[in-house]
Amino acid sequence: MSENPTSADNQQERLIQIGWITGFVDGEGCFSISFIKQPSRANRRGYKTGYQVSHEFVVTQGSKSIDCLHQLQKFFGVGQVIVNKRYDNHKEHLYRYAVRKRQDLLQIIIPFFQTHSLHSSKRHDFEKFVRCLEIVESRKHLTHSGLTAIACIVETMNRCKPKNDLVRILRDYTSDTVSLG
Repeated sequence: MSENPTSADNQQERLIQIGWITGFVDGEGCFSISFIKQPSRANRRGYKTGYQVSHEFVVTQGSKSIDCLHQLQKFFGVGQVIVNKRYDNHKEHLYRYAVRKRQDLLQIIIPFFQTHSLHSSKRHDFEKFVRCLEIVESRKHLTHSGLTAIACIVETMNRCKPKNDLVRILRDYTSDTVSLG
């Protein structure tokens, strides 16, 4: 083999890498939206509803496969690998490649997966994740109706968080939330 790969070789290698990334995320990734109660910050810009909307792209692996997470971090050039130490009956710590910064999600992660589609049910979670970030980016999440719209999307994502938990959160801590019935 030559020491100087041709551009066709480089292109083929990149296509293989992209296929590996989409397949790996299809199996091990998660696009997540959650709510963090911030009642003491309701007077501050960004917390008018008493909640912060948290957004995260995560891929999780045991310590034996941490190199895969570092490859993702190197490829995307954003995010971090975080340890979740486990002291229960598991034999290894759990590691997470996480991207939380909104601009990194909007400018790097989302465009990548819009161009290189996921193939499992995770594609639907990704599409819902994008819709939630669009609401946040438009600042509509600062209103009760925007927060409710995000909650309605979130309840259909991932493991489908029970609707009554999200509705209870909104009813208990926001004053003008419409009925989600």
